[in-house]
Amino acid sequence: MLKADRTARILAHVTEAGSADVHALAELLDVSTATVRRDLQELHDQGLLHRTRGGAVTGPVNLELPLRHRGEKQRDEKRRIAHAAARLVPDNAVIGLSGGTTTSELARALADRSGLTIVTNAVNIAAELIVRPDIHLVVIGGIARTASYELVGPAADRMLSHYHLDIAFIGVDGLTPEEGCTTHDEMEAQTDRAFLRNSTRSIVLADSTKTGKITFARICPLTDVHDLVTDTDLSETHKQAITNHGVKVHLA
Repeated sequence: MLKADRTARILAHVTEAGSADVHALAELLDVSTATVRRDLQELHDQGLLHRTRGGAVTGPVNLELPLRHRGEKQRDEKRRIAHAAARLVPDNAVIGLSGGTTTSELARALADRSGLTIVTNAVNIAAELIVRPDIHLVVIGGIARTASYELVGPAADRMLSHYHLDIAFIGVDGLTPEEGCTTHDEMEAQTDRAFLRNSTRSIVLADSTKTGKITFARICPLTDVHDLVTDTDLSETHKQAITNHGVKVHLA
């Protein structure tokens, strides 16, 4: 197993469980305890978790993990969500994609389509699509966020104001009926709003672990969202509360 995959699994496990000990992680990953200890120390030094005598515990509340560590979390669900979202995109559409692991999966699902215009502020999505000659790619500039690979801020917002999008797809870090869509960074939230403001249809992509969570910066209330594409683990209670705000829920 590659080190990047191993550390991603460690972070996902510790985040889900709240803590983990060295021996359990070694068994989970099929590596030595010495390897696990080295990985935990590196993750501790990066501020992604807290090293303890026998293992590790989660770091700060609502910590935003860098994108490279989030790819393993809910991977199957995110791929299903992406393919369901791709079916909502008509031929020759102009679509906006904000950054995130699920929107990145959507970009891959759309990569073989022809005639689409894709507007994105995510440099990783742009890097994947730039080699696709049948995709008309527009990259939004701005201030680079290392956690999400997104370009955000006033320059991004101004550039988005010059375009009209048929559909804007955004990822979120939290979604509740009361607080709507939220994310970890204030400037990212502002740029997400610019995507939504300049689109005819607003679609949120979020796996079910994001529902019921509230993070730092508010993107928009649910009344600004037309559709939510999520996975089948969404509880019936959350689904009903979301649909009560006029949002169409698609389960993948």
